[in-house]
Amino acid sequence: MNIQPGRHVRRKRNRLLLVTLGFFLGACSDNVVAQTTARGDGKGGSQAAQLLVDGRRAYRHLNDICNLGPRFSGSDGMRRQQRMLAEHFRRLGGTVWIQPFQVRHPETGRPVKMGNLVVQWHADRTSRILLSAHYDTRPFPDRDSDISRRHGTFIGANDGASGVAVLCELAYHMASLQGSVGVDFVLFDGEEFVFDDQRDSYFCGSTYFARQHAAHSPKYRYRWCVLLDMVGDAELQIYQERISVYHALPLVQAIWRVAKREGADAFVPRIRHRVQDDHLPLNEIAHIPTCLLIDFDYPRPGTHISYWHTRQDTPDKCSAASLAVVGRVLLAWLREER
Repeated sequence: MNIQPGRHVRRKRNRLLLVTLGFFLGACSDNVVAQTTARGDGKGGSQAAQLLVDGRRAYRHLNDICNLGPRFSGSDGMRRQQRMLAEHFRRLGGTVWIQPFQVRHPETGRPVKMGNLVVQWHADRTSRILLSAHYDTRPFPDRDSDISRRHGTFIGANDGASGVAVLCELAYHMASLQGSVGVDFVLFDGEEFVFDDQRDSYFCGSTYFARQHAAHSPKYRYRWCVLLDMVGDAELQIYQERISVYHALPLVQAIWRVAKREGADAFVPRIRHRVQDDHLPLNEIAHIPTCLLIDFDYPRPGTHISYWHTRQDTPDKCSAASLAVVGRVLLAWLREER
């Protein structure tokens, strides 16, 4: 199926993925911060952001997450991931808690325990920004080219681990973030606890989070939210997504303005695609203006291979440079929010 620019996409399942060309780790050694950008040389970028954001360290976090194996909602892999991430964020000074909820398993009918992982930085600041990603994986590689393997193992390196890895890297810089704006991370569970595309619900965690936020009217205010999904592939191109432009145009414009200043060519300053993702309940239920950052265009012209929801969505299809450029743009943007 070909998805034309601007066409309404009913669900995330309709995404077509790019053939990535492998991962690029740069010429620097393990203890040197990655300064390269995806599809750009970084010239003109702010020196502070380039020196602080370590793409290779983010890539190691991505590998550590993937080494846990499948991390679909309610699984042992998800519970191990929760413990690992909670320890990481606490070690760096974040206040961490799980927001528990449960859903009915769409096949067995049994309750499945889920939990959004929330991390708070600078809790005393009442004007806040939310950075988010989903951290569950698809239960199975249901779009694998080998039909007999569609109930096999799905790792979800790009679709699941990449946004989390960027937040793991940004966590090193949150405690020292200056200004009057606080930051929360939220990792959504149950984004795609889906066994049947025509029957099952998406966005369980973000919907629960949005409803709780709307119902309890917290004393603080979320100025903006940025949602990360599939931001690690080696040939990164992030276009401005239509729902984000509709609900959060000033935020979209600010991020792309920073990306231009940083020399981040991976951020393409054109509107392309309408994607249903976790930003829907955040925008429409919680009324938090939310921008989705996603590389949606898969595969690239000239290839018919897709890694999305297949056994091939593995770390070697991702890139330290891509993780670095997304983290660098977000950190530079956060520093402008006063």
